[in-house]
Amino acid sequence: MDHNWVRQLFALWQHTGRPTDLEAAFADFYADPVLVNGLEMSRTDLVARARALNAGFEGLTADILQVVDDGDSLAVAFVMRGRHTGPYAGPLGIVEPTGIEVEIRTIDILTLTDGRISEITMVADELGALAAVGAARLVADG
Repeated sequence: MDHNWVRQLFALWQHTGRPTDLEAAFADFYADPVLVNGLEMSRTDLVARARALNAGFEGLTADILQVVDDGDSLAVAFVMRGRHTGPYAGPLGIVEPTGIEVEIRTIDILTLTDGRISEITMVADELGALAAVGAARLVADG
């Protein structure tokens, strides 16, 4: 897969169209179901996740830092940025809007089957984003 394919994939996550349109568009990129960090998710679940992400962050962008392609899988390092203007379902629960610009550094490892993403291993710096909006506090040792 080339960088253009990855850009199209990221643009899909920033799309806010009708759910049926999104589900059809997601079918071009994702198998059904997809394993995400070991949990099975349907395409419908992925569309709901994309819509929730866009509802939580205004002006959502993703800057792709690096793509490594070995044929059957891709590793994509990126920084997602947006203004926190809506409820965000993070690992610590719902975080109410703060209006603060946040960025989440992420690495996704995408396993491909028949040209579609069938498995995702994702590691994201959500703690940094939670600290930025005041939902978590980082303390120094000592």
